[in-house]
Amino acid sequence: QVQLVESGGGLVQAGGSLRLSCAASEIIFSINIMGWYRRAPGKQRELVASINNAGTTNYADSVKGRFTISRDNAKNTVSLQMGSLKPEDTATYYCNLKRFSPYRDDWGQGTQVTVSS
Repeated sequence: QVQLVESGGGLVQAGGSLRLSCAASEIIFSINIMGWYRRAPGKQRELVASINNAGTTNYADSVKGRFTISRDNAKNTVSLQMGSLKPEDTATYYCNLKRFSPYRDDWGQGTQVTVSS
């Protein structure tokens, strides 16, 4: 099992920025997708953004234009640059790695992001 370690969460005022980072414990050679999910209190976990190892990205409509996901395959890291933060972005953010041959789904421990109004 690949270990995923997140960092970069915290408290920020509305309109501010934060950068989340996630490091995988080993090099991933197979086709994979790395992503960020979030779970707000009382809500289900939702996809925020994902990026495959070819660099193709996918964003939730609610964060398009505000968040940018990127990855460094050589360093086994994925980052999420969050801007124009809103109170509704408050959640625990989880790093995720999906591999497909065979299928595996690994999660980080989560990092809290709190946006104050």
